[in-house]
Amino acid sequence: MKQSFEKGFFAPLPVLIIGTYDANGTPDAMNAAWGGQIGMTQISVSLSSKHKTTENIKLNKEFTVSFATADQIAACDYVGIVSGNDVENKLEKCGFTVTKSDKVNAPLIDQLPVAVECKVIEIQEEFNETRVVAEVVGLKADESVMTDGKVDYSKAGLVIYDTVTKCYRAVGGSVGAARSIGKQFAD
Repeated sequence: MKQSFEKGFFAPLPVLIIGTYDANGTPDAMNAAWGGQIGMTQISVSLSSKHKTTENIKLNKEFTVSFATADQIAACDYVGIVSGNDVENKLEKCGFTVTKSDKVNAPLIDQLPVAVECKVIEIQEEFNETRVVAEVVGLKADESVMTDGKVDYSKAGLVIYDTVTKCYRAVGGSVGAARSIGKQFAD
């Protein structure tokens, strides 16, 4: 029998590392769990209005989103627990280096193999939350996570955020072919 809870949650959540530049061109990144894809060409992220990254997004209207990996989880966690408002060189401290995106005015984190490049479509503010809707204008992927010219997420070592236990979990292997395995029930 299923149990009833007062609050709901949506799981699993991707662990997104949002990359931005500040007004001086200094790279910054933060860990954001509240985000996802909207259709084929847009994403949405929900950020606290107090984050330096939020300020940078409002300033530049462009950012990158890298997907956290198991082998870089300590650094990915660090950029989420330390504010760029307090620690200017937090990327350097955790060992992240960056390369400027050629599609948007934002940094790509060299140690994270897959990133999307985004341009802001809309910013919504309510209470202390800022919701950013953005168009994905590019994708960058290291050759190490490619198979036959396509991104192979099984090679990337991606992680998810478990909101119930507040831990990161590794993404597992394939359990079936999408839009195919269910055909066994078709007439």
